Amino acid sequence: MIILASQSPRRREILAQAGIPFVVRVPGIEESMAEGESAAEYVLRLATDKAAAIEARPGDYVLAADTTVVCGESVLEKPHSEEDAARMLRLLSGREHEVLTGVCLRQGERVWQGVESTRVRFAAMTEEEILGYARSGEPLDKAGGYAIQGLASRYVEGIEGCYFNVVGLPVGRVYRMLKEAGYSFTRG
Repeated sequence: MIILASQSPRRREILAQAGIPFVVRVPGIEESMAEGESAAEYVLRLATDKAAAIEARPGDYVLAADTTVVCGESVLEKPHSEEDAARMLRLLSGREHEVLTGVCLRQGERVWQGVESTRVRFAAMTEEEILGYARSGEPLDKAGGYAIQGLASRYVEGIEGCYFNVVGLPVGRVYRMLKEAGYSFTRG
């Protein structure tokens, strides 16, 4: 059995669309960046901590992930308010940024992990567009304050890398990790 250690509805949708069966168990992990920790180290640590926090039977696979956005020197997590979302969107407007997702797969004591990186280019946004999108409510539970699969799609000029990584789970990497771990996709 695959256990998804996440409360993210987007991660659930991605796995379901890919035909990967799973159950959900939500880990109780504090998500805060340690001093001196890089964004890549941060998302990998959180994914690993989430996977370790879930009790599993022998033979179960625990899958966890964490996503953040890096724009210049700024690490953009989930905004705390509409104002915070607008601040993030002003940073992203007319610029390229990086979306990082740490992924950890655990089976017993064995662990597979890695960080997926995708570059995203945003069009320049007017202040009216920024405030309108921030008020839509969509940014509030999204790393970087936007959903590439939602209303913000109109501001994306292009991406380099895995689209699903920007949504929240690099499903191709997950599939390869599961295969490497010996998971059988032919189970009923």
